[in-house]
Amino acid sequence: MGKIWELDYYSKPILDENKKKLWEVLICDSPQDVVEEPESIFRYAKFCSNQQVNSVWLRTALEEAIAQSGQPPQKIRFFRVQMTNMITKACEDLGIPAYPSRRTFNLNRWLRCRMEEVYPHYPGFVPVGPNPSVLIESQPPLPLPDALIGQQWAFVTLEASAFAEMPEWDISFKEAFPLQARGVTPDSLIPGLIIFSSRAMPLAAWISGLELACLKFDSVTPARLLLETGVSDRWILANIKDAATIAEAKGFEEAKQKAQNVHFLAVQSDRQAESFAGFWLLQDDIA
Repeated sequence: MGKIWELDYYSKPILDENKKKLWEVLICDSPQDVVEEPESIFRYAKFCSNQQVNSVWLRTALEEAIAQSGQPPQKIRFFRVQMTNMITKACEDLGIPAYPSRRTFNLNRWLRCRMEEVYPHYPGFVPVGPNPSVLIESQPPLPLPDALIGQQWAFVTLEASAFAEMPEWDISFKEAFPLQARGVTPDSLIPGLIIFSSRAMPLAAWISGLELACLKFDSVTPARLLLETGVSDRWILANIKDAATIAEAKGFEEAKQKAQNVHFLAVQSDRQAESFAGFWLLQDDIA
């Protein structure tokens, strides 16, 4: 699997000599495996004046980042939807697809770190509250494509230490991240959902084409299990009617909270299968 980058291009709480906000591009690797070490993460940062903000400047910055990294990424993820046109144009000019995504875990942590430890030391720093640019309304949940409806599924849990062997598991489609970097201890129980399907491979292929964010139980009647993707998209994985399954779903949400909101989604052909058509580690947004 090729490299994936996470990118942000937006104004910062720093005023230049003309009392205009500085902009900054931040680029870093997107984790794909449980064993990646934080020290190996590629990072690139560059400030941009308010007068230079455009897709041409961003494309040049991307070219510099590619030169520093030594290779272009397979794709780029970004979370600020209002920057979609500019980011997409700069990436397309370089032949790199760009996707709106909440799966920008390393970038989010880096942004929080810079906001707390870097920007306040600049002379023009102006403290700000929550950034409205990241407050995106969720879209009404969509039904799954007809061919994917009606699969069996089950809630399960795995001890976090078991994921150390994930690189050796037989998985066709997958994406993960280092658990320790998310504050998960080896003895934590990681909740998940396994979907069993005779069409496991097409289902896993479809899921892998989405920018997976998280699974959530929506208890509002009718109760349902949702798969959240992209920046604001949601899909109805299952409608839940019986009390026992609703109780399981509530337990799933409680287990997520105890595991730093880390959880997983898996796809197998049947309950006896020893391989996975798909396996993805997920995490809810954490403020």
